[in-house]
Amino acid sequence: MAEIINMPKLGFDMAEGTLVRWVKKVGETINKGEVLAEIETDKATVEVESPASGVVRKLLVDEGAVVPVSSPIALVGTADEKIEEPVVQLAESTLQKKETVAQAVNAGTSLKPASVSQADSGHAISPLARRMAEEKQVDLSTVKGTGPGGRIVRRDIEALLSHQPLTDAGRMVSALPSSGLSTMKLSDQTLPLSKLRAAIGRRMAEAKTTIPHFYVTHEYKMDALISLRKQFNNLVPEDEKLSINDFMIKAVALTLGQFPNLNASLNGTTVLHHGQINVGVAVSIEGGLLTIVCRQADQKPLRQIAAEVKAMAARVRAGRVKSEDIEGSTFSISNMGMYDVENFAAIINPPEAAILAVGSARELPVMEDGKIVAGWRMKATVAVDHRISDGVEAAKFMQNLAGYLEEPLRLVL
Repeated sequence: MAEIINMPKLGFDMAEGTLVRWVKKVGETINKGEVLAEIETDKATVEVESPASGVVRKLLVDEGAVVPVSSPIALVGTADEKIEEPVVQLAESTLQKKETVAQAVNAGTSLKPASVSQADSGHAISPLARRMAEEKQVDLSTVKGTGPGGRIVRRDIEALLSHQPLTDAGRMVSALPSSGLSTMKLSDQTLPLSKLRAAIGRRMAEAKTTIPHFYVTHEYKMDALISLRKQFNNLVPEDEKLSINDFMIKAVALTLGQFPNLNASLNGTTVLHHGQINVGVAVSIEGGLLTIVCRQADQKPLRQIAAEVKAMAARVRAGRVKSEDIEGSTFSISNMGMYDVENFAAIINPPEAAILAVGSARELPVMEDGKIVAGWRMKATVAVDHRISDGVEAAKFMQNLAGYLEEPLRLVL
């Protein structure tokens, strides 16, 4: 029986996605797990994998169509079976676009590209590269694509930007003396919000105004963990080294096993305690943040956590995200320790119940047995939905987390 492939729902607030490119064509064989198409959401370009093996029998929507989540986009089955084509629903923006094109054709007019990034550059262009070209006002006729079939990809835009000459403002800045007041005149500049920035704004505004946040901060002794990490990293290749964040993911996952209220979601008047502990990790990308998901982190060794997080972060930054990379988190970590941040508070990622904000591990003068000595300390702040939990439970969570961070051998046993 033919398998219907639907537009996936990638994230709590996703309503629709744009079908950017069909990777497989009608009549081609596809195996379960192979990439069928690329879709673009407000946050990322995502590869859609086929949930079934067979032959691509029908592509139900055109490239460029905006499709509501859960709507059918393709059929995969055997080569000779009879198939019944499902009804396809297109988003209003696609229908309006089709109507505009039809009106233009009937009027005998031509449609010009809406922006430089959509102009004919001689090659295809990835959605992420297209968005970067629009934001940076890049003339695509000057870009040589290095992707498959000459496709323009993100690295091509970045390479061009890195070799562009200084703008007038840049030359003025470089010519400034090393001391004294600046004489450079600045003018107002209005910039449009990117899709990602707008999506983050909507989501965070809703979270902050509808979720009653409260915060608990704890300072952790990090001497043992930093020593253990150093010993481990001295024994492994560069690409297998562990970060402090890898230890945090494992420690948080193990601690959450004791606090189901913090590994939960609110669903109306009921609270869902998730059966899996899937830790989301905020990753910085061009123009914003995405959360990647380490699934069942409590069940995985540190080296596996580190390898998976590195691979997912690389895919995110290359614009080649898989749907499972960014959906399904049950608790999130936002770590700004690498930016020399002492402490901060994060906004809860709905529908999750809590998020942990992690600062820098710092070597400080501390009191030990009545003496001032050097010691490594790190602050972290948990933000919790007060509808689901309270301050005492959050404080106990932070205390129990200390047991793993301050005795890190418990993370490798």
